[in-house]
Amino acid sequence: MKNYMFEICANSAESCVAAQQGGAHRVELCAGMPEGGTTPSIGEIKVARKLIDIRLHVIIRPRGGDFLYTPSELDIMEEDIQAARQAGADGVVFGCLTPEGELDKPAMQRLMKAAQGLSVTFHRAFDYVKSPAKALEELIDMGVNRVLTSGQQPVAIKGAALLADLVKQADGRIVIMPGCGVNESNIAELARLTGASEFHFSARENKESQMKLRNPALSMGGTDMDEYMHPVTTAKRVRNTIQALKSSL
Repeated sequence: MKNYMFEICANSAESCVAAQQGGAHRVELCAGMPEGGTTPSIGEIKVARKLIDIRLHVIIRPRGGDFLYTPSELDIMEEDIQAARQAGADGVVFGCLTPEGELDKPAMQRLMKAAQGLSVTFHRAFDYVKSPAKALEELIDMGVNRVLTSGQQPVAIKGAALLADLVKQADGRIVIMPGCGVNESNIAELARLTGASEFHFSARENKESQMKLRNPALSMGGTDMDEYMHPVTTAKRVRNTIQALKSSL
């Protein structure tokens, strides 16, 4: 039987605690979830580290959008890696590309050097590379520990064919971790189709604000944002998703 590992995409220290309570092995702490995840504050990292005993990985992404970074953005990422290390992170999560959809090797090597001693995950920038097979070999050569990918599809279950190819190509040299849209209803099928042993999911539910005085005329986050609903990981959904896979074995 495979030794499955479960990573929760946590949007707060509160979500990190729920991930641990639900049985996750690791969290990826992110801010800016509507943008696909950006670097969380040092305060968030430090508090999360105090509250959980499981492994804590931190996304290093200075902004939303593409993965083509300027020199000043790389300076920021390098500083954030060091700050995350000092705040107690066990690993970091990043990815840099060229305009042509290749790995930005100089940028990656610079950040890999900064992250020495930490576990490194190459995030879903992988879903934008021109040649997945080539990029995977390059990441292995760089010493990256795992790749988070949806198989270059909107959700991982639709990218299962490529994910299976990547797992086979990796052959234990690097971890292929399916993520995006992974939940109770599809994790068992995804495991069967891909052969993957690590999975990344958020297990979030909307939590209603306790504010009694509300102003429906205003919105701090844009017209499509509900100011009074906050998505948060729940231990119940983490537990249910893990159980959905284990009970299928």
